[in-house]
Amino acid sequence: MTFRNSIVLTISCLLLATACPAAEYLSPIAVVADGQILYVAESTASRVDIVDVAGGKVSGSISLDRNPTGLALSPDKKTLFVTADGPDSSVHLVDIGKKKVSGSIDVGHTPMSPVATPDGKRLFVCNRFDNDISVIDLDKKTVTKRIPVTREPVAAVLNLDGSTLFVANHLPKGAANVDRMTSVIDVIDTATLKVISSIPLPNGAIDLRGMSLSTDGKHVYVPSIFARFLVPTTQIARGWINTHALNIIDANAKKLLWTVLLDDVALGAANPWGVTSSADGKTICVSHAATHEVSLIDTEALLKKLEPIPARATAGLTIPEYESLPENPANSLSFLTGIRRRVKLPGNGPRGVAVVGDQLAVTQFFSDSIALVSLKPGESGIQSIALGPEQEMDTVRKGQMFFEDASLCFQQWQSCSTCHPDVRTDAVNWDLLNDGIGNPKSTKSLLNAHKTPPVMITGIREKAEVAVRAGIRYIQFAMPEEEKASSIDAFLSSVKPIPSPYLVKGKLSKAAERGEKHFKKTGCILCHAGPYLTDMEKYDVNTTDGMEKGKELDTPTLIEVWRTAPYLYDGRAPTMLDVVTTFNKDDRHGLTSKLSAEQLAELAEYVLSL
Repeated sequence: MTFRNSIVLTISCLLLATACPAAEYLSPIAVVADGQILYVAESTASRVDIVDVAGGKVSGSISLDRNPTGLALSPDKKTLFVTADGPDSSVHLVDIGKKKVSGSIDVGHTPMSPVATPDGKRLFVCNRFDNDISVIDLDKKTVTKRIPVTREPVAAVLNLDGSTLFVANHLPKGAANVDRMTSVIDVIDTATLKVISSIPLPNGAIDLRGMSLSTDGKHVYVPSIFARFLVPTTQIARGWINTHALNIIDANAKKLLWTVLLDDVALGAANPWGVTSSADGKTICVSHAATHEVSLIDTEALLKKLEPIPARATAGLTIPEYESLPENPANSLSFLTGIRRRVKLPGNGPRGVAVVGDQLAVTQFFSDSIALVSLKPGESGIQSIALGPEQEMDTVRKGQMFFEDASLCFQQWQSCSTCHPDVRTDAVNWDLLNDGIGNPKSTKSLLNAHKTPPVMITGIREKAEVAVRAGIRYIQFAMPEEEKASSIDAFLSSVKPIPSPYLVKGKLSKAAERGEKHFKKTGCILCHAGPYLTDMEKYDVNTTDGMEKGKELDTPTLIEVWRTAPYLYDGRAPTMLDVVTTFNKDDRHGLTSKLSAEQLAELAEYVLSL
């Protein structure tokens, strides 16, 4: 696989902040190929493994000082770029010949998806939680610029000539109490190093993980979850709650062309993650993290079938008009019938993908292995290469696996992680029926949920253990198995927060220190107190309206609140500053009306630093 198609895929076990022992589990997350050699990022083992595909074994390892999140090869194949997790982290430069780290370059918070330019002079790195892209001069080995993007950049790819960088943003940005919420693809001009446009995906296209350029350079492929958040969750069949899609972007026009559903009529293809094209361009390959399979799509047949359907780039219609077209493939669960092959993998938790010869290599996160799927027409062979000795999973590891497994769900339409990616929020509102119908509410992060009962925004579940089992029953439409549910409890209880990007070298900024004083003076600390910054009580703080008017809401924890925008019960507040200003009528949510604009900004910065 060439450097331009290297897929760098996100989220290691450490980024989820689980208790997975590094010495016990490997958790392969990303993979790149150089001939018959694979380089595999082991996201809980602080190393990159070198796999000899022909020999079917691991031939060596490259030790790192942190857990890797992403990989890319330099155009000359002499250097492997490895991003490492954590705040204030770095990209490691690995000398391929010597098989060791030759240097590192500091970048940002949770870097991933390194992408080298065709001339090998620059490297772009997504800093997920800094919401920006680092531009690295590889001759000087320094960051020359940081380019702000929309929200949580997790994957990037250059066009063939290197003039345009496409960036996939994991989650949507803005208020959630609206009819349209979607992640966007930011487009960066690599000459000016500026975002020149943002490409909105269809309504509900969220939770982006991977991205690739087609072999001929004409299209950019972006898998996504397709959340149908505008309807109550009264059923799940036929993708009523979530479907899953492949978004196809015109790389030259820089516009979305089509969105094609990856599911079948009675079988979901949950949580698509990695994507790439075969070397000859004849096959588009997509991994499905929650259903443990890959989709192999006939490229020519797909484009031919799409040809008579007006592309969004040229249809001359508004976005809602286009999306309502009966022939829109984003509404058809049978569109890929006959032109796509779903291949079940031997392991669990596929993530990164790379083409090696006439095979597709797929990392299997929970199986600590690589699956090799034949791409030859008419062949269905699958091999598996173990990356280490087989380990018995502890309860926490099992819980993470079940949390991300759509086989617990009726017709495998979704997993717990579909709406709670990385245990946090998908940034949209859902009408879950647990407290009536017609009152959608924001998806809550599950961080510390087991330590801060009651749960749900209205506190309708007395504790998280009840909510886990109710979620399996009423959201996944399946009977909860106690062993799996209790394992999920153990996993969620093990999750720890990660440091805020608002911290400066791990400490509060000067502005945030002043904000802490405002936090106490305004009375915020009265309800947001204790180790989890919540008194676990319910109050009416005048933030509700409509049928929810006057309802008491559970006091949310403020731990890691920087990560969970938008805010308030229905996501009406896009930013924390909106919480303490626009949506704090009559000072019912803290005595903030007497603060100056500067003091309000300091208060918001403090809260976002927690």
